[in-house]
Amino acid sequence: MSEFIFKLPDLGEGTVESEISEWFVKVGEQVSEEDVVGTMMTDKAAVELSSPVSGTVVKLAGEPGDIVAVGAALVVFETDSDLTTDAEEPAAPTADVETAPGVTEKPGSKPRKRVMTSPAVRLRAKNAGIDLALITGSGPGGRITRSDFEQYAGATNGHDHAAPSGTNQTALQAQTLPALESKEIKVIGLRRIIADRMATASREIPHFTYVEEIDITELEELRKHLNDKKVDKSERLTILPLLGLALMRALREFPQCNATYDKDRNVILQHGAVHLGVATQTSDGLKVPVVRNANSYSIDDLAAEIRRVTEAARNNSIKRDELSGSTITITSLGKLGGIASTPVINMPEVGIIGVNRAVERPVVLNGQVAVRLMMNLSSSFDHRFVDGYDAAAMIQRIKEMLEHPATIFL
Repeated sequence: MSEFIFKLPDLGEGTVESEISEWFVKVGEQVSEEDVVGTMMTDKAAVELSSPVSGTVVKLAGEPGDIVAVGAALVVFETDSDLTTDAEEPAAPTADVETAPGVTEKPGSKPRKRVMTSPAVRLRAKNAGIDLALITGSGPGGRITRSDFEQYAGATNGHDHAAPSGTNQTALQAQTLPALESKEIKVIGLRRIIADRMATASREIPHFTYVEEIDITELEELRKHLNDKKVDKSERLTILPLLGLALMRALREFPQCNATYDKDRNVILQHGAVHLGVATQTSDGLKVPVVRNANSYSIDDLAAEIRRVTEAARNNSIKRDELSGSTITITSLGKLGGIASTPVINMPEVGIIGVNRAVERPVVLNGQVAVRLMMNLSSSFDHRFVDGYDAAAMIQRIKEMLEHPATIFL
């Protein structure tokens, strides 16, 4: 018997430490080589780490939420081989969000292909006692998405817990209704990162928020016209790429809004290219995937790239470098957009464009009351570097183009 110390590898991009997100093993548990032992959270993504050896777990570095330095002991194993702590350290994971699929061999069982899914789905499956190997994934490479898991779990629950014939459903629900209990939820992982960034942005940036209503009746007619010509319905346009194109044109006139602030050097960098961040809600929390050089895309290409990066963010196949480097961000709550909002700037950017819900409202048009499709833009700017006049003028320029959509393409 010998002891093997699995040290936290370099997870890339100069990472010097990482937060323990969750463990999939516990002290005393037997694991095989290539079994996933846990996930570590970097500033960009959750990275799954696999055991480099087969053996028994005798020590873990800490609890979820604890910080571990690169090169420090992460897991200590007791093995049957002659491996020692001087053995060559495993290479850092090659995948961006989780390690590539491999094969795990356990005594008395056939080789089993590792299931590809996000840490959040893996944890939900573990808590629900569901074997992920039984679920067919619809994501890239057979990856199990959140919807795949929920569909399988719903079907399983519906089969296992169907009410007996003749049972009073209300009475049954009353009998099985769980007691209401309070619980503590540790702020770790992506939620901790989001909390830190939101607090820092709110504390350090004097936000100037400007709300303007826009008549998008003609824009919606154009969108429907373009969509009617598409054979592939998955390529249908939303409002976002049209807004994106209008934003690109407006930024030519207001380059101070396509900028980032380097706090350490006290320098504002006005960017030539527009790297568009698209705030995306995922099962793990809010992520901002980036469309590089968005100003160079046509309307269809921009729409396709927005779809690609947002879907990759949701299913955790996004590359790490696609989650950083944006120069301005668009955020939208979709149907939950409400009348107005106060979006928080995505540091180190100096501006964010917020999209609210589009609704039909009566408005006065050419002296007559008419029903028009109206939408508000709620945008915030860093008032240290973007004057209120310039911020308002840029939104007015976007409003002009969206209300007369032909000008977007001129």
